[in-house]
Amino acid sequence: MNSSKPSSFFLKLSKAECVLVLITMVWGGTFLTVQHAMTVSGPMFFVGLRFAAAACIVGLFSLRSLRGLTLFELKAGVFIGTAIMLGYGLQTVGLQSIPSSQSAFITALYVPFVPLLQWLFMGKRPGLMPSIGIMLAFTGLMLLSGPSGAALDFSPGEIATLISTVAIAAEIILISTYAGQVDVRRVTVVQLAATSVLSFLMVVPTQEAIPDFSWLLLASALGLGAASAAIQVAMNWAQKSVSPTRATLIYAGEPVWAGLVGRIAGERLPALALLGGALIVAAVIVSELKTKGKSAVAVEADRLDETADSQR
Repeated sequence: MNSSKPSSFFLKLSKAECVLVLITMVWGGTFLTVQHAMTVSGPMFFVGLRFAAAACIVGLFSLRSLRGLTLFELKAGVFIGTAIMLGYGLQTVGLQSIPSSQSAFITALYVPFVPLLQWLFMGKRPGLMPSIGIMLAFTGLMLLSGPSGAALDFSPGEIATLISTVAIAAEIILISTYAGQVDVRRVTVVQLAATSVLSFLMVVPTQEAIPDFSWLLLASALGLGAASAAIQVAMNWAQKSVSPTRATLIYAGEPVWAGLVGRIAGERLPALALLGGALIVAAVIVSELKTKGKSAVAVEADRLDETADSQR
């Protein structure tokens, strides 16, 4: 294999990483739609409706495949779905009592939590350059949240949001853990359905009112359901070959894309937020610098070793 151009290789994204970048763009672009949907529905009911639509969409394209559903895939899907529900659910519960800037500040902790949880529970320590990338991405997310988000007093809303970040990190790690052992479509249907059912159940303890029918609610649920279906299928497929740490750095770009969509819609980002976005982009590039001076074969071996360790 030709390794005469390592400099061009180490900055080159793989096909799976390109897919993750694409779905992160879609993810960031859904923010305004969610904001509009929250004017006609409570958060947990809408999350349940959105993921029910997503489960139906993926299920329609996976009817034949679903016949081969195994107990292991059912368990994997329920575990991932529970993590997704806790991530979405506790974050929305927290937003009912804390400002969005604080929520964004706390949620950013999922970036360092992913390699930290891998280290604690799997014995996988991140390399030097990925660690620097994680720090850059975390700093960028802090700047995006704004200075007002850093004022914390550990209120119930802040604690709920903090727990949600652990759930988000757990989701990323669980997807990588099961990705190479399950059928992507089957496990995606299960995790989407589990997220929907658990979200609907959360309506009771949160005492959330069931909204009246509206076309905006229906259209938002279907549109975001389709986006969630594509995002979850892509995550399950791509994280077969992309390590949790690398995937996390790519996902950290979500608020950058959300900010770009907001700017197109007329919003103006402050200078610190723009700097934060630049740091997140730099983090993805820096994390790949670890491959400098290595052959393509050695690079691929390192990538496979890191992914394999997350699947043990």
